[in-house]
Amino acid sequence: VREFTNLHHGVRVPHRCEEGASQPGINSQCHNYAGGHVYPGEAFRVAGSDHSLHLSKAKISKAAPQWEGTAVINGEFKELKLSDYKGKYLVFFFYPLDFTFVCPTEIIAFSDRVHEFQAINTEVVACSVDSQFTHLAWINTARKQGGLGPMKIPLLSDLTHQISKDYGVYLEDQGHTLRGLFIIDGKGILRQITMNDLPVGRSVDETLRLVQAFQYTDKHGEVFVLEYLLSNK
Repeated sequence: VREFTNLHHGVRVPHRCEEGASQPGINSQCHNYAGGHVYPGEAFRVAGSDHSLHLSKAKISKAAPQWEGTAVINGEFKELKLSDYKGKYLVFFFYPLDFTFVCPTEIIAFSDRVHEFQAINTEVVACSVDSQFTHLAWINTARKQGGLGPMKIPLLSDLTHQISKDYGVYLEDQGHTLRGLFIIDGKGILRQITMNDLPVGRSVDETLRLVQAFQYTDKHGEVFVLEYLLSNK
């Protein structure tokens, strides 16, 4: 029997959990997850941390959670959805907030090198909990003033937090996301997840290598060490 804190109808209440026991009123089993017993779909606080997380619907080798929303594309507001990328690989990454320090460097890096992804039939989309209006304001701010400048990749708005919750990156107590990156193949299957804490951004080179590796296995049906592929290109 273990005690834990459960977020139920917006209120944190203590519960005691036995293996295989169901929470009264909720038809779900108690599970071990990230250091504590929680119920699937509920928010919870990881022991010893300041973060409350959401269990992810995003599962490796399963269909990626569907999403749609308003994005800034080439300086304009457009509706965008995951199914728009059917037949292509998609690098879908989350960053905490607009107008923050690490975020512009990695977003600019992905934008400036998006042609390398497009050359291998892959697109890139960035997402945060900011509104599309804040996205546009950040894009319209010069890089030397902490802005993004013109972008070659869409910036998707997740103002309701639903997308970030579905992908398991939303920090309930912070109101924004961790730095999650998801590689989704042309059939909509999730192939890879990278999750970083807030201070560290993602590597464009590493992301390119991972996409190339999955595409190689798609074509050849082989399992291999990634460095082998790179050394034999």
